[in-house]
Amino acid sequence: MPNTKQRRFVATAVAVALGATTLAACGGSDDDSEAPSGPANLTYWTWTPGMDKVVDLWNKGPGKEQEITVTVKKQASGDTLVTKILTAHKAGKGPDLVQAEYQALPTLVSNDAVADISGDAKAAKSKFAEGVWQQTTLGTDAVYAIPQDIGPMMFYYREDLFEEYGLTVPTTWDEFAETARALKQKAPDVDLTTFSANDSGLFAGLAQQAGAQWWTTEGDKWKVGIDDAASQKVADFWGGLVKEGAIDNQPMYTPAWNKALNTGRQIAWLSAVWAPGTLTTAAPDTKGKWRMAPLPQWSKGEDVTGSWGGSSTAVTTDSRHRAAAARFAAWLNTDRDALTALAKEGGIYPASTSAQLSDAFAEPPAFFSNQTDFYAGAAEIAKTTAPSAWGPNVNVAYTTFKDAFGAAAKSRSDFGAALATMQDDTVADLKKQGFEVAE
Repeated sequence: MPNTKQRRFVATAVAVALGATTLAACGGSDDDSEAPSGPANLTYWTWTPGMDKVVDLWNKGPGKEQEITVTVKKQASGDTLVTKILTAHKAGKGPDLVQAEYQALPTLVSNDAVADISGDAKAAKSKFAEGVWQQTTLGTDAVYAIPQDIGPMMFYYREDLFEEYGLTVPTTWDEFAETARALKQKAPDVDLTTFSANDSGLFAGLAQQAGAQWWTTEGDKWKVGIDDAASQKVADFWGGLVKEGAIDNQPMYTPAWNKALNTGRQIAWLSAVWAPGTLTTAAPDTKGKWRMAPLPQWSKGEDVTGSWGGSSTAVTTDSRHRAAAARFAAWLNTDRDALTALAKEGGIYPASTSAQLSDAFAEPPAFFSNQTDFYAGAAEIAKTTAPSAWGPNVNVAYTTFKDAFGAAAKSRSDFGAALATMQDDTVADLKKQGFEVAE
C-alpha cells in the first residue's frame, strides 16, 4: 500500500480504448469457453514484491496436485498496467490472471478484458467484509475478481503533542473541527492537518465513508452521483475549515509537508492502514510518537470507514483455463499460508478478514512500536469499510478533482463549486466515450 498515492487511473490510453463500449459489454463467465483438459500453465501479471515466492507455495503444493502451474510476470502498477492489459486483450494475447486495483475493474469489465468467475469464486465471499467484496462485483451477481489487499482509512495523530496541547482524540467530525480550532488558539503556527488535493483517493475515501456512491447503474446506463448530498457534506466541511484557516491548505507528499510532520507543525493525518510506511520516510524523527484511531464519524454511534487504495486478482477473458485460474486466485487470497507469505514478502495488508489477525500481524509496525494493538485495531476498522462504487472513467473525475479542488484549496474558495465541476466533467466524458448516462 505505500505506493498507492502514485497509482492513478489511465488517462488518454484508456479513454481511447473505451471508445464506444457500453455498460452491457462485460466479461464473460467460464461457460463462454471450454477449458482444455489436462495440465494448465497460467501466467500472472502483478506488481506485488515477492509474489514469485508466494506462487512457489502454490506450484509445490495445491498447484502440483491439480497440475496447475503459475508463472509470475512482474509488471509496473497503476496506469501502465491497465494500459498494457487492454492492449494485450485487444490483440488476444492477455495473460491468465492480472492484479487490478478496485477502481480499475469497471474499465476492464467494460472492455471485456476480465471474466465473470462467480461459478468458481462465490465460495470465497465469506472470507471478506461485505464492503470489500462488493468492490469486485460492481453491484451485480457477477464476480470479476478476488479481493487481495485493502486500505481501510484511519486517523493518525501525535500522541505526545495531543497531550501537550490538551487535545482529545475526536470521535465525530464536529469534534474534529473543534479540535482543529482549539489547536489554532493554543498554537497558531501549528495545524491539526491539511486538506490536500494532490491525491484524489483521500477525498474519495472520505466521501465513501459519508455514504457517497459516485458511480451506479440504472439498467444499461451509468448514473454519476459525485455531486450527491453525501459528497457535498464532505466538501462543505473541508472547504469551511480551509476557508477559516482552521487547517492548512497545502498538498501532501512534498518536502514542506514532510517537514511539517517531522517537526510537529502538523500533528495529525487522515490516511489508511499503509500510513506507517509513509511516515517512516516523511517523519523519521517521530518514530514511536504516533497513534492510530478510527476515523471520526458523522454522527455519534456510527462505525464506518472509507477505503483508500487496494487491489484484487482477476481472471482475464483471454485465459483458456479460467476455472483453474479462478481456483488459484481464490487460494492466493484466502489460504492462510499464502496470505502470511503475501504479508511477509509483499508487505500488503490482506483483504481476507481472517488473515488480518494472522501471525504476520502479531507485532505492530516498527514505527508504531508504542501501539501494540495496532493491527488488532486495524482489523476491527477494516470490518466497517463502506461499499464503494467505481465507474469506467475514474481517471477523468480524479484529474478534475486535482485541478478544481487544488485551485479551491489554494484560494480558500467554494469547494461546492469544485465538486459540481467534477460531476459535470465526469458526465460529459462518459457521454463523449459513448456510454449511456442516466440523468
